[in-house]
Amino acid sequence: MKRSRIPLHRHRPWVLCALLATSVFCKSATAETANIKDFAAALRSEAKLFEHGSGIPRNPTKAIELYCEAARLGDTGAQYDLGWMYAMGRGIERDDATAAYFFAMAARQGDALAKRMLRQVGTPVAEPPDCLSDPDAHDKEGQDILAKAPPEHRKVMDLVLKLAPEYGVYPRLAMAIIRAESNFNPGAISPKNAQGLMQLIPETAERFNVKKPFDPEQNIRGGLSYLRWLLAYFQGNVPLVAAAYNAGEGTVNRYSGIPPYAETRGYVKRIREIFKRDDHPFDAKITAPSPELPKIISSRTM
Repeated sequence: MKRSRIPLHRHRPWVLCALLATSVFCKSATAETANIKDFAAALRSEAKLFEHGSGIPRNPTKAIELYCEAARLGDTGAQYDLGWMYAMGRGIERDDATAAYFFAMAARQGDALAKRMLRQVGTPVAEPPDCLSDPDAHDKEGQDILAKAPPEHRKVMDLVLKLAPEYGVYPRLAMAIIRAESNFNPGAISPKNAQGLMQLIPETAERFNVKKPFDPEQNIRGGLSYLRWLLAYFQGNVPLVAAAYNAGEGTVNRYSGIPPYAETRGYVKRIREIFKRDDHPFDAKITAPSPELPKIISSRTM
C-alpha cells in the first residue's frame, strides 16, 4: 500500500448472528448497538444534505438510498423522513401507501408525528419497499466469501464484523481490502514494508497509533481509520477510495482519477468485484473533500 496520508453496517446485530453464526460478533452485538445507532444517525444527516441540496446538488434518489440504509438500522428519524418524502412527493412521485409503510415503522417505535401522519396517508403497502431489501441477501459470491472461508480467515472476518461499525465502514469493503492486500495473512509484509492484514506502512501505523502492526485488531483499526478518512475525502466514491488505498490520495488527485498504473487498476477491479458498489456513506465531519474532486468527477476518466 503506497500512501502517506490518511457514513454502513447494513445488518442488524441479531440478523448477522443468525446469518453468519459468528459467536464473537454475537457476544459483542449489544455493545455495538450504540455504534450502529450513531452510524445510522450519520447516514440520516448525509441523506438530508442530498434531499435539500445543502451544499451539494439536490439528489432525491440518493437521499432515499441513504435514508433507507438508516431506516433498516432502526433510525426513527430516517423512517419518518422517508414517509414525508413519499407523502409530499419531494423529488419523487407521491405514493401514500409507501409513505404509510415508513410512517408505520417510525410509529411502532413511538414517534408521535409518524402516528399522526399515518392516519392521514392511509394503509401501508403489504410488502417492504424495495430500498429496504438487503442488496447482499441474494449475492451468492458475497455469501460464499463468508461461508467458504477457512477457519483462520473467519477469525479475521469476525474481527471486521465487530470493528467496522465503529468506523462507519461496510464490513464487506474492509474484507475486500484485506483480501486484496494480504489475503487475510496477519503476518504479511510487502517489499515496501507495508505490514499486516491491511498492509499499513510505518507512517500510517504511527498516525493511527498502531503500535503492533502485526496484531490483527490494531492493524484492522488502523486500516479502518484510513478507509474512513478516504471515504470522507472522496465523498464515498469507492473506486477512488480503492485507488487511493493502493496508490495514495495524492496520486489520485494528480491524475484526476484512477491512475494509469496496471497494479492500481487491477486492484480497483478486485475491490469492486467483491464490494459491488460504487458509493459508500461517509462522515463529512472527518475531513474536507479533495479539492480535486469536482475536476475528477467532471473528467469522467474513471
